[in-house]
Amino acid sequence: TSLPERDLRLVHAGKHLSSADATLSEYRISRESTLHLALPLRGGMPPKKIKCTYKDCREGAQRIIGDCGFCNGHYCGKHRLLEDHKCDGLEDCKKESHDRNAAQLNAERTQVIKGI
Repeated sequence: TSLPERDLRLVHAGKHLSSADATLSEYRISRESTLHLALPLRGGMPPKKIKCTYKDCREGAQRIIGDCGFCNGHYCGKHRLLEDHKCDGLEDCKKESHDRNAAQLNAERTQVIKGI
């Protein structure tokens, strides 16, 4: 392997040999004995499941629809709506939605043709 020697462990009879500098005779291991080479595990622990950001809620956050773009929180199915988790950006969201609807209505407004 390409791993440094300090990361490799020798195992004999289920016990890790502590010192890499000691000889096998110091451990009273015969020439015919079997030694195992133990490699360190890569990757560590699996990632934690994201929990609901709402106070006192221990449910898991929903993957895409549970992310709030206004307060950057992650919420479960019960608290994912802006009104349910009392979002700080609720007023901004309502104003943005109102402006978008007003612009759409102005774009669809019919013009009166005079003289017909």
